[in-house]
Amino acid sequence: MTPNLIRSALCAQLLVWGCVAAAVETADPFNTEAMLPHQPSLRLAGALNDPCEAKSEPQAHTLNLLEVVNLALCNNPQTHAVWASSRAQAAQVGVNEANYLPSLALSAADNHNLSGSTSGTDQRSVGLTLSYLLYDFGSRAANLENVRQLLTAASATQDSTVQSVFLASVQAYYQTQATRAALDAATESERSAKESLAAAEARYKTGSATPADKLQAQTAYSQATLNRITAYGSLKNSQGALANILGRDANFPVALEPANTTAVPNNFEEDINTLIATARLHRPDLQAAAAQVKAAEASVDAARAAGRPTISLSASANQLNSASLNSHGSSIGINLSVPIFSGYAPTYRVRAAEAQVEVKNNQFEQLRLQVALDVWTAYQNLTTATQLLRTTFDLLNSAEQSNRVALGRYKAGVGSILDVLTAQSALASARQQRIQSAFNWNISRATLAQTLGGLDANLIQTLSEVSEHASSEIPLQK
Repeated sequence: MTPNLIRSALCAQLLVWGCVAAAVETADPFNTEAMLPHQPSLRLAGALNDPCEAKSEPQAHTLNLLEVVNLALCNNPQTHAVWASSRAQAAQVGVNEANYLPSLALSAADNHNLSGSTSGTDQRSVGLTLSYLLYDFGSRAANLENVRQLLTAASATQDSTVQSVFLASVQAYYQTQATRAALDAATESERSAKESLAAAEARYKTGSATPADKLQAQTAYSQATLNRITAYGSLKNSQGALANILGRDANFPVALEPANTTAVPNNFEEDINTLIATARLHRPDLQAAAAQVKAAEASVDAARAAGRPTISLSASANQLNSASLNSHGSSIGINLSVPIFSGYAPTYRVRAAEAQVEVKNNQFEQLRLQVALDVWTAYQNLTTATQLLRTTFDLLNSAEQSNRVALGRYKAGVGSILDVLTAQSALASARQQRIQSAFNWNISRATLAQTLGGLDANLIQTLSEVSEHASSEIPLQK
């Protein structure tokens, strides 16, 4: 075979191996991505189909709470980042599973040796080497178990992040609805103040009211206008925050469906011990911490096994062409490697791994206690928000009646402007408290579900049913 033909054969062989390597890089021979959970955004949102494949843009139509949550989970960079992290950890499982397979390497060389005044000689060689680790006293198994537990932790962390984005989108949705309702209430208060000013001016013209009445009414009207302007600014800020949660620029327009006033189910209370037990069973961050403990325990086994002997199979075949002489050879054998002394490094690796297990165990216990505190706090906040919501309904009714009576008496000439302004101020405050209490109840309900690890479409359905019940049972009067 001529030198040019040998070079061509070597180049062609290298090209084939390069194509094979490129194909392997894009493949998933161990099917590691099947170990990943389905995208939790779709499961939590309760969608039958993938809303990320053919979703509507937020400005195309008015959005309800379910659509807001789906858009946030599909578009928020946090969910994309945590999904990519899970895929990276799944690939590490494949890296460690590859250790159970033999490795094959091809080597080729084409050298021209120069020696003094002679023209030199050409030397060409081709070799193929196979190595296969037969037994390592558990090192591979421990490392594989470690990355599998880390994948479990990554998947649970993914669920935890999705729950956080879910809660943030619910908060942004209700915050926007609350600020919109606050703007409506401020506009209504401004209208009432304008009506009082008109009544004061009418009485002033007839001589039945003093200039002080007119000035006080004018001051109240100006203050109501300032409150309405402030409420408008708050609405714009909340709309920007909502667009940000949806993965859009703050100036992106997002239209929401009108929200009904929120009522409260009569029997939402549950046994707090049951709630804590449920949270410890379902909280994804606690599941991630438990998987981290198991991964650390596997690292201890891997550290111990690293200092033990290994048995491997090796085989090679080569061909050498030099100065018109051809030679070839092959070999096969069993290799035993026994570490004798490594400067106590394996001992300290085991000690470090054992200490890391203790760290992870304490982190798990700390989080376990924190879960109980989270549930307790969220439950008490919901209880308080429920009582406030029920009380503000009565407060709003009485404030509306007081305002009507005070204004009617003043128009009839038997009341004072101070009574009217005081009643209007109390009514404006009652409206704001009613709006804030409704917002707090919705957020407290969602927060409790998040502390239980149970943010899903069922929560949204519950809130929707509660809102429908509210619109027919205790509507907000104007």
